[in-house]
Amino acid sequence: MLFPGHTIKAGEADATVVKALKAQLNRVLNLAQEPSLRLDENEGTFGAKMRQVVKLFQARHVDPEGRPLKQDGEVGAITWSVLFGQQSVPQAGSAIDPLLAAVIQVAQGELARRVREQPPNSNRGPDVEKYLASVGLDGGYSWCCAFTYWCFQQAATQLRRRNPMVRTGGCLKHWQDAPSQGAQLISAAAAQANPALLRPGMLFIMDHGKGLGHTGLIVNVNGGLLNTIEGNTDASRTREGGGVYALVRKLSEINKGYINYAGLA
Repeated sequence: MLFPGHTIKAGEADATVVKALKAQLNRVLNLAQEPSLRLDENEGTFGAKMRQVVKLFQARHVDPEGRPLKQDGEVGAITWSVLFGQQSVPQAGSAIDPLLAAVIQVAQGELARRVREQPPNSNRGPDVEKYLASVGLDGGYSWCCAFTYWCFQQAATQLRRRNPMVRTGGCLKHWQDAPSQGAQLISAAAAQANPALLRPGMLFIMDHGKGLGHTGLIVNVNGGLLNTIEGNTDASRTREGGGVYALVRKLSEINKGYINYAGLA
């Protein structure tokens, strides 16, 4: 069964989805051996007992990257994919917009070059300062947003097209100003409920409070998981790492939203 495009939780109105979930939970958890937990597959209500069973499933399973599932008793895209298989959730492996496809290629080239700060933890170095200069900043500033702008600028130049991205080194300012460029904003909540809204080439925005944020480029979408390329990060997944890295993030990590520049160049 395919993911219905929204998080399923207590009070779910679609009885067909609830019954399918109950049947799968009974099968996967072998609840025929535990009558006190077995769910009534003929009854289409998502109540307290079902929430308990969903939390049990989440406690016993991991996501496709081997990380623990969030034990919230709700069935989002990641929990659904573990229950029904990866083929049951939205997949997007290539950008549909030529400019965004070119942006991904540029970012992959920088990833292959293993760009790192020089010296470490300095927000400096020839490549870092190149990214920062593209948005009018000197070395020493956080550079994740500048990295994405530089990738957009290189791709636009290659295609002889206008660069639609806001020229800024600030992640939250980018979020604020992107609609003035015609970009589409997708909230974190909307994307988490329906990962099919996301496509390769979109940018994610995280808000860390006090005006601080982080951003990166979506390379592909696997249900509730994103493959990304990000600047100013590292394996610690922080916003002040030392290079360009490929990461896998859960949609639940992205707390602000996504910016889509498709069709604007």
